[in-house]
Amino acid sequence: MNDITVEELKSLLPKTKIIDIRDKYQFNLGHIPTAINIPMNFIMTNPENYLEKNEIYYICCEYGSRSKHVSEFLVKKGYNCINILGGYNEYNLLSHKK
Repeated sequence: MNDITVEELKSLLPKTKIIDIRDKYQFNLGHIPTAINIPMNFIMTNPENYLEKNEIYYICCEYGSRSKHVSEFLVKKGYNCINILGGYNEYNLLSHKK
């Protein structure tokens, strides 16, 4: 399973498929641009309803621990997933640095 830092991810925006696995409430408070919200329980229960095995997905949560777990699970199922280290919190911190 692969990881990517927020700094590395920023250089790939907006061409990446980012999936934010947080609850809709958290997602609505703020998210990485271009991210779509598929809550963790949905994507783990029925990944075939949301993902294609020939695409690369970047998985995000608040701090990076849930997304690591979900990414590992999806990779074992045959999907191409990369965990975003530090999650949305890290993205938000770096976006506000001056």
